[in-house]
Amino acid sequence: MLSFRSVPSGCVCAAFAVVLGLAVAVPASSQSLRGSHASMDNQVRQARAHHFTFLDTPGDVYRFVEAGYLVPIRGNRDFQIKPGLPFPYARPEMQVFLERLGEQYHDACGEPLVVTSLTRPRSRQPRNASPRSVHPTGMAVDLRVSWSRHCRGWIESVLLGLEEAGVIEANREYHPPHYHVALFPEPYAEYVADLEAHGTSESTIALSRYTVQRGDTLWRIAQSHGTSVDRIKSMNAIRTNRIKPGQVLELPSGR
Repeated sequence: MLSFRSVPSGCVCAAFAVVLGLAVAVPASSQSLRGSHASMDNQVRQARAHHFTFLDTPGDVYRFVEAGYLVPIRGNRDFQIKPGLPFPYARPEMQVFLERLGEQYHDACGEPLVVTSLTRPRSRQPRNASPRSVHPTGMAVDLRVSWSRHCRGWIESVLLGLEEAGVIEANREYHPPHYHVALFPEPYAEYVADLEAHGTSESTIALSRYTVQRGDTLWRIAQSHGTSVDRIKSMNAIRTNRIKPGQVLELPSGR
């Protein structure tokens, strides 16, 4: 049976004004783009908390579009939809997410963000997709990985920051290369309302500088500063876990 419980497209702005509390707290030290069973568990948990249906067929997708529970995702100068994408639809909050992230990405990188996948019914999942994928709910998007190291570092840092805020789960996949992002619509709506109230954005990060001391490790530094090893590595273009005394690291110090 199809469940139509969601936020209709005409209610997105109103939803942003409501205080919503479905975010699931995850320890900052666990943030990573490597993917894990815990990450998948959280995605499925959020889909159930939002009462989202896992759609089985293309017909189910089109019925949800007609009902307004999925909306057409339209690109602009800042983000593009891959030509020929079979189901260019998602939950209404996804349009807001891509417009905001796309604008900041374009400003930072000089290239548009590219969407390679959105809603996929279970009958149209690729062979290597997880049977627990949340793409059939309309709450997930795949983003192309840039050839630019700078752009990869920028978006990975922002995605990790959004994970720390409890509004997405993001994984970097390699076959084919893309970022998989599961958006948690209600926590994200609350998050955006808070950003707009303070005049900030997803990529506005208050930075602090830390000088590495003898005996320090990235894990210990991440623990003491409420962030993750992956985010420190992304922000400082570090490829290994090796650091040395006297090295200066940029760290997120919160919003």
